[in-house]
Amino acid sequence: MTELSNQTSRVRTRFAPSPTGFLHLGGARTALYSWAYAKHFGGDFILRIEDTDLERSTPEAVQAILDGMAWLGFTPDEGPFYQMQHMDRYREVIAQMLESGTAYYCYSSPEEVDAMREAAKARGDKPRYDGTWRPEPGKTLPPIPEGRKPVVRFKNPESGVTCWDDLVKGTISIRNEELDDLIIARPDGTPTYNFCVVVDDWDMGITHVLRGDDHVNNTPRQINILKALGAPIPTYGHVPMILGPDGQKLSKRHGAVSVIEYDKAGYLPEAMVNYLARLGWSHADDEIFSREQLIQWFDGHNLSRSAAQWDPKKLNWVNAHYIKEASNQWLAKEIRGRIIAREGDPDSVDLPAAVSLLKDRSETLEQLAEAAMLFCGQAKQPDPELIAKHMTLEAKQAVADFWAKSQATEWTSSEIGSAIKTTLAEHGLKMPQIAIPLRLIVAGTPQTPAIDAVLELMGRERVGQRLRAFGLVTD
Repeated sequence: MTELSNQTSRVRTRFAPSPTGFLHLGGARTALYSWAYAKHFGGDFILRIEDTDLERSTPEAVQAILDGMAWLGFTPDEGPFYQMQHMDRYREVIAQMLESGTAYYCYSSPEEVDAMREAAKARGDKPRYDGTWRPEPGKTLPPIPEGRKPVVRFKNPESGVTCWDDLVKGTISIRNEELDDLIIARPDGTPTYNFCVVVDDWDMGITHVLRGDDHVNNTPRQINILKALGAPIPTYGHVPMILGPDGQKLSKRHGAVSVIEYDKAGYLPEAMVNYLARLGWSHADDEIFSREQLIQWFDGHNLSRSAAQWDPKKLNWVNAHYIKEASNQWLAKEIRGRIIAREGDPDSVDLPAAVSLLKDRSETLEQLAEAAMLFCGQAKQPDPELIAKHMTLEAKQAVADFWAKSQATEWTSSEIGSAIKTTLAEHGLKMPQIAIPLRLIVAGTPQTPAIDAVLELMGRERVGQRLRAFGLVTD
């Protein structure tokens, strides 16, 4: 794929997760920014699975990443590519670097390197490999220890500065003398992370790298390897981490779980994309925006240099907005399985009509499905104390009178509402004195949407069964 490396006029971004776990929130935001940036400039978004950590990478983790990307709607233009399928290419480049002198064999043992670093610390220097096996003109290298397999190290520049203009952090400069001669191949010949990344970015023609700022220390090393290979240098942007509501590192107790868990919890992908986009980026004061607007606005500017803070309440607010805006038919389809999982019957009611009545009170699809159990599940038994408080003799007489009046009308919310108002006027009562008893009887709770709409959806037969169960009517 090296022929792509010169095509720098077309923006090409990548998301390159390691399949050692699920797609977490920080990774999802990185994927979002990389995807949106490419789409804004009409470029390409590449998905690359960095699976060289054989001990920790699993097929299940790969699938979790792919599932998370699919749920969020981040469809790659190319990929997924897998690093383990490119081993021959990595070894080819390492061989070229050894031949050109930009890399060398190092026979120092891990224990010897540790001793070098401790000695440097004792001298007050930065702990680092001391270059024992680094070839230099006129330098005599030590004898090769018998039976010891070498690593391959990159011959990092010993002077000068590695500098780049970061999309997020501005200009960053690192003195080369602070950098080790990085190991690019282990004793068994397998290449290391920083080296594989460089070769892949080169071969795939990556022009822009957006990633977490935990990679800032990797960037000068990768830039120097790219320079040694004569490869183009991408534009880098390092996004600060996401913190929990308490200001600490985001963890499972804050909600740092797989993005698929948010799907299971009833969040809409549009809401998650909207909310994640605002965690480190802004467009004026806009809080709610579509994917199309995000793509239109996301040009790499207005990325925050400060860590963002995860706010579950704000996410719920955004999700509630998208639920309210969604069609009743679509929401009904989305909650069918959730109702069935609760042993409810989604066909026992006009589900889109029920959704219309309930969705303004729901922050998640799970909440909406639970609310729909009012119509789709078994009747709940009300609290006896609430029955004793609200089911007064006056209330019982009014409920019975309402039921009698409603038998002569159509079972619609408007006719039901008229029958209730007439009953209230005749008995000299206020709305709560009949609405709360009716709610307790048919729903098992004193709080529901408008009682006339609830009764209409519940159906005349079912309401009558509940009234008879409480001994309020006998017909």
